[in-house]
Amino acid sequence: MDLKIKDKFTRLWKKYFDGAELPICFYYTDVIKGVEEVEKTQENRCVICALSNVRKGKSLFFGLDSTGCPGGKRYFGFSEKIGPNFEYFLSCGIPGELEGERYKKSPELVKEVMKRMPIFKAPHKFIVFKRWDLLEESDNPEVAIFFAQPDVLSGLFTLASFDEVEPNGVICPFGSGCSAIVHYPYLERESEHPRDIIGMFDPSARPCIPADVITFATPMKKFYRMIGNMEESFLITPTWGKVSKRISQDKA
Repeated sequence: MDLKIKDKFTRLWKKYFDGAELPICFYYTDVIKGVEEVEKTQENRCVICALSNVRKGKSLFFGLDSTGCPGGKRYFGFSEKIGPNFEYFLSCGIPGELEGERYKKSPELVKEVMKRMPIFKAPHKFIVFKRWDLLEESDNPEVAIFFAQPDVLSGLFTLASFDEVEPNGVICPFGSGCSAIVHYPYLERESEHPRDIIGMFDPSARPCIPADVITFATPMKKFYRMIGNMEESFLITPTWGKVSKRISQDKA
């Protein structure tokens, strides 16, 4: 991690988004130093709940065994398996046997959705999550993830579009909370024009975050461009000054 870029963004974030939460980042590695493994539980704990501690400043790593949720294993790239009767789990369920989430109309529709969803294999054994201010020179973040209120999200969305012709440079694909912050943005990182991901619309993950928060995940390749554009973008205008003032007041 280039510490000059880290410090530059921290300074500009305070200048234009004063009081807003810093992003967290993740990267894959086979070597763990100075980072705790997420607490193992007997139940299939949503990884979004565990990340609340990362947002507070506790760096954590997940491996295959410590990622309790089957969806988390899949969308972190640790396993390609889908649970038995998943098409029923995501839709109508099986009476007397399995309660359905009813996020899709039918099992058949779920099967088609899963056929179209790209997959990837984690390049290393562990995924590490750190808050931006805790990143070290030896870290190599892949994606920055913001947990943002609407005013902050407005700024991130507009900044992401500042140097893009494509009107769909920020997308909102259907998926779990963890797919929105890891799976989809990670797959975008090698694109010539990587897209940012707005997410956390998964009702199962919503109880793990504040009611007014949505996520914005950006591959580092794109994020570095966004940082470089901050001081010539709308952020320096009186228009953003009004929004920025409200962000500061809301966090006071």
